[in-house]
Amino acid sequence: MASKGNPGDNRTRRSFSIFIVVGLCCFFYLLGAWQKSGFGKGDSIAQEVTKSADCSVLSNLNVETHHGNGMKKTNDSPENKVFQPCDDRFVDYTPCHDQMRAMTFPRENMNYRERHCPPENEKLHCLIPAPKGYVTPFPWPKSRDYVPFANAPYKSLTVEKAIQNWIQYEGDVFRFPGGGTQFPHGADAYIDQLASVIPIKNGMVRTALDTGCGVASWGAYLFKRNVIAMSFAPRDSHEAQVQFALERGVPAIIGVLGTIKLPYPSRSFDMAHCSRCLIPWGGNSGKYMMEVDRVLRPGGYWVLSGPPINWRANYKSWQRPKDELEEEQRNIEETAKLLCWEKKYEKGETAIWRKRVNKSYCQERDSRVTMCKSTNPDDVWYKEMEACVTPYPETDNADDVSGGELKPFPERLNDVPPRVSSGSVPGTTVELFQEDNKLWQKHLNAYKRVNKIIDSGRYRNIMDMNAGLGSFAAAIESSKSWVMNVMPTIAKKDTLGVIFERGLIGIYHDWCEAFSTYPRTYDLIHANGLFSLYKDKCSYEDILIEMDRILRPEGTVIIRDSEKEIMKVKSIVSGMRWSTKMVDHEDGPLVPEKILFAVKQYWVAGENNSTSSR
Repeated sequence: MASKGNPGDNRTRRSFSIFIVVGLCCFFYLLGAWQKSGFGKGDSIAQEVTKSADCSVLSNLNVETHHGNGMKKTNDSPENKVFQPCDDRFVDYTPCHDQMRAMTFPRENMNYRERHCPPENEKLHCLIPAPKGYVTPFPWPKSRDYVPFANAPYKSLTVEKAIQNWIQYEGDVFRFPGGGTQFPHGADAYIDQLASVIPIKNGMVRTALDTGCGVASWGAYLFKRNVIAMSFAPRDSHEAQVQFALERGVPAIIGVLGTIKLPYPSRSFDMAHCSRCLIPWGGNSGKYMMEVDRVLRPGGYWVLSGPPINWRANYKSWQRPKDELEEEQRNIEETAKLLCWEKKYEKGETAIWRKRVNKSYCQERDSRVTMCKSTNPDDVWYKEMEACVTPYPETDNADDVSGGELKPFPERLNDVPPRVSSGSVPGTTVELFQEDNKLWQKHLNAYKRVNKIIDSGRYRNIMDMNAGLGSFAAAIESSKSWVMNVMPTIAKKDTLGVIFERGLIGIYHDWCEAFSTYPRTYDLIHANGLFSLYKDKCSYEDILIEMDRILRPEGTVIIRDSEKEIMKVKSIVSGMRWSTKMVDHEDGPLVPEKILFAVKQYWVAGENNSTSSR
């Protein structure tokens, strides 16, 4: 059963924060000790750890750079702006999915549930508070089953989905029994059913897409099968479903299949899934199934559970006309044939199709459907979805997998991805890929010398804001955590397809806008070269305020960049309630690249919120 500790003991937290002055290295030790001890009960434990902790940092990782260029300022400089807390009503503010703004857009094809970001004059320049009583989420795997009520205090789903075993309210926690509308006997039993057809056990199915995910129990239970699911759902009447998913430690974003293409490259997922997701697959000339086809890897699987599958037996309980359901299933079946998907299974309310491995199995397809004219199927950011089919990449032999065959996971994590070996990413060679892997293992080892709990399980939800080839995520790969690899839309090279071929997940995003998530959803945020990338594109202040919004209280940030950009960032965050430590590159002070470590301080709505200038 979940802990019944006092989650709102802010006095304990404030006394704990005093220890930050011993240096960030010791602070990370204390943070780990404090969190393991139970909510707000760790002062004495923390003091003992302080006495015994090895807080040494290698001599070449000095607190400040040795060759500042006159830009250094103290944190309490009067020039530094102090950011005030936003009004308490913004505790769950999602800038690009604001409910009031959404209602001004057309409802047709779910356009109003898509990204609609505020104009410059409506952006908030304040810090989003945590709700009163906010506590650090439970460690994985306990977080899969329990979420502190104070972190997402919304009970509507416990009533609306009471008979479907989604979520239950028990004292000061929500409990997630692992059920769902289409799997009342639990996600494990449902996944076992799918695994009788789909090769989930052997590592060949690694990346999955869950459309209209609810509270993401399907994705949560896939983790123990070594499958990582990217889940999405709109911010709608099912309040906080994506927020619950992320509080549970499951990858999820706010999103919808509407009018805009999904923010993923072609051939990303080994499996796609819809469990009563309410997406009109049979409508809109099949374009939603065509978009799934674009992101589904050749040889990948599509699972559809719920209406209209097995409509003859269920139309009465679904309270829908027989003719409507029959037409819907007929349209789905016909579109699947046009896409050259092979139907592998139908039992009860679940059907499974498999995408063919190359176009030699689909000789008639090109003449029967409209093929997409775009030469780059990965150019998707704010691009309108089309009722057209993405061509297969060419193959040399009839039995080859289009786009290249992948090794089973975890072997594929460090195997050379087909996009690299084929030369599909200009300027990215096999040698460069292998060197990048080694470099990020070296960087991660250096991070661990400063933050010794980085791979302890303390950080479950991790984001890499400028992911490159995904080598940071590969280096930190563990069952204790997952990484959202973000590919900036202005990056010089689009390598997100490479990241997916490694068995990792990610998303396209422009950091001049807010990310499609709730506040307080990431434990650790990593940003390599991000500010150099965006220095002529948009405000550092806007990017850092967004980082603060999506970072949990007492979460960690690691920023790696040139000294000039690091100093600019350090000046801004001195007014943002972040405790910081700047260190030299692991190769010594003469290397111009520096690293800024930061920890977001704990504070909640309704406190006497004076901003620290530390």
